[in-house]
Amino acid sequence: MTNYATVLRTPGLTRLLLSQLVARFPAGMLSLAILMHIEDTYSNFTSAGVVLAALSIGQAVSGPVAGRLMTFWGMRPVLIATMVACSVSLTALALWPPVLWQAAIIAVLAGLTIPPVSPAVRTIYPKVVNAALLSRLFSLDASLQEVIWVIGPVATTAVAFAISPAAGILVAAGILLLGGLWFVAAPEVGKVRIPKSRRRAGAVLRNPVVVLMSIIGALLVGACSAIEAAVVAEFGHERAETGVLLAVFAVGSLVGGLAFGHVPLAPMSLARRMGIVFLGIGLALISTNPIWLGAAFFVSGLGIAPVFSGSFSAVSSSVRFSESAESYGWMATGQLIGAAAGSALAGIANDLAGSLGGFLVSAAFALLGAAVALIWRRSIPDLRGTDIAPRPDTEPMNILNAPS
Repeated sequence: MTNYATVLRTPGLTRLLLSQLVARFPAGMLSLAILMHIEDTYSNFTSAGVVLAALSIGQAVSGPVAGRLMTFWGMRPVLIATMVACSVSLTALALWPPVLWQAAIIAVLAGLTIPPVSPAVRTIYPKVVNAALLSRLFSLDASLQEVIWVIGPVATTAVAFAISPAAGILVAAGILLLGGLWFVAAPEVGKVRIPKSRRRAGAVLRNPVVVLMSIIGALLVGACSAIEAAVVAEFGHERAETGVLLAVFAVGSLVGGLAFGHVPLAPMSLARRMGIVFLGIGLALISTNPIWLGAAFFVSGLGIAPVFSGSFSAVSSSVRFSESAESYGWMATGQLIGAAAGSALAGIANDLAGSLGGFLVSAAFALLGAAVALIWRRSIPDLRGTDIAPRPDTEPMNILNAPS
């Protein structure tokens, strides 16, 4: 913890961390709230999977586009416009008449306008701490975001039980707006300027590290989304076990991130960490006893935050500063494609085979993620003892003196 205390002594960093955490908090509520609301409305998980997939598709398109727009218009204008539009869309999703195709269209709009808080704050980080502390900061960020997944599902379940599943969406929309305003008020958001990239949009996908980290993130988030759907299928939104078990999943990630998420990335690191995620999900296939599932989820969670922190470090060390926001946007796109696939496939599997189907889908995603990290381990940078800050957009140039 001493490592993290050193990071937090950086002036203004604590406020930046807390404000972005609140701004991103709806991420821990929305999937579960929408899943409950749509399942409650249409009485099947397939419809819920369709709407969640629509939301994730919108977010997938939004990620790199919003990251690119911030290089042209600045962070604050893009963040403010998207947070207002997204809050309105989510409100409409909760209150609109229950017609499935309309719900799907509104979900796409909500996804397209999700505020790009993650790409923004991860672009800011290298400008507020020195390179030696950046790996610890990425680890702290990845660990703290698990607070979202600890409290979010519990809060969503409590609101759904006390009021209605639709109320969970409305609460998330309100937090998104208020938290987003707190984040954009941070001085660092106004001070950091992202240089315009000299390359066209999408050129960062020629970087194999960006592509590989996006794929691994997609498979990891797909596994998590499928677990969420499986737990709802097993326990429903009326029982406390739903929120508690998902919170235990996130607690495991928080513990894993704080314990070894800051360990420098090596070529085999992500394969080992994804292997831990798969191990825990595999244990969950044995029994749906809540205590057993809690223990299995905790084990699985130990690998999640370390995978994310390692991925952020790998991308940061492999791109130019002007390309960092777009790169993180593509990572978010990968994760959201995974969320869409995981939710949709698990929803269908739940209807066909009950919660076991969802757990099997989750295990398949995690196993594939570990395999990808293992097979392409040579493309993962070895960051032991190296600077992980993005490369500057200007490079030194050798000048030859003319002979006298």
